[in-house]
Amino acid sequence: MPDIAFGLLSFAAYFLAATAYCAAFCVAYTRLTPHHEFDLIVRQHNASAAVAFGSSLVGFAIALAGAIHNTRSATEFIVWGFVAFATQIVAYLLARVAHPGLSHAIEQNALAAALWVGAVSISAGVLSAACMSP
Repeated sequence: MPDIAFGLLSFAAYFLAATAYCAAFCVAYTRLTPHHEFDLIVRQHNASAAVAFGSSLVGFAIALAGAIHNTRSATEFIVWGFVAFATQIVAYLLARVAHPGLSHAIEQNALAAALWVGAVSISAGVLSAACMSP
């Protein structure tokens, strides 16, 4: 198989797997939070919910990018993707411990709360991506 065909096949496989991981993360994240992100974002145009949810997804995607970059097989990617997933969930839970009223603040459209959880999520994503390096 020519190198370009193999590269395109690898791209497609990793991209589809990463997209599936992101979809699963969105489902898990929205079930984990006490507030209802999509209602807040779509119906109420709550910017804080959008910033918090979007930043959490970006943090996860950063970690997934690290997993893609540093793995040499699909099995490794699946394992490191799960690690990235778990890291983001733990980061969110720690953000809630540090800010007990986090969910209520996001429902009230408090941008500071959204920026806090976003910063925690992106930081966790960057750090976990770096830790995945060989």
